Amino acid sequence: MSVKLLYCAVIALVALLCGSALAARPIPTPIGAGAKYLLPPVTGKVERAAPVGRLRCRADSGPVDEAHVELFADRLVLLLPKGIGLGPGCSYPVRTTQPTGVVEFAASARPTVGDLFAVWGQPLGARSLAGFHGAVSAWVGGRRWHGAVASIPLTHHAEIVLELGGYIPPHTFFLFPSP
Repeated sequence: MSVKLLYCAVIALVALLCGSALAARPIPTPIGAGAKYLLPPVTGKVERAAPVGRLRCRADSGPVDEAHVELFADRLVLLLPKGIGLGPGCSYPVRTTQPTGVVEFAASARPTVGDLFAVWGQPLGARSLAGFHGAVSAWVGGRRWHGAVASIPLTHHAEIVLELGGYIPPHTFFLFPSP
């Protein structure tokens, strides 16, 4: 193969890859404002460190992993607030420490998105998402989830997107900070 032909092939490959990267860029989506979008992180059970379903609040839940959960309601971002799953002097096996969508979880608990919403004290179902009503769509790693949204497992570096009230192209991955 000639150097010129090889050079052209490399340029074509770079252009193709750059085009793919441009197509995958996130669409800027405004954050929802007002009480229905700014939900509190804890409910009465978590404030009392009471059991939430099968989950218990403990002083140490062992090693944690992370997943990223994005929520969209009526084509606006619904933030997961900082402090979900943080009780008085303890934490649940699923929690948030920043309002970034990063969910820390104890992998040994095998938590689901439904567990996250239960600890948060917000409804989640096929037609309900944190007080919003309508059909809920879900994606995991950019692929449509066809099962119950509450059953989506929280797994190592999963990118989970839940939407209600309009389509926002789901992200396929999240860049987790280095430890």
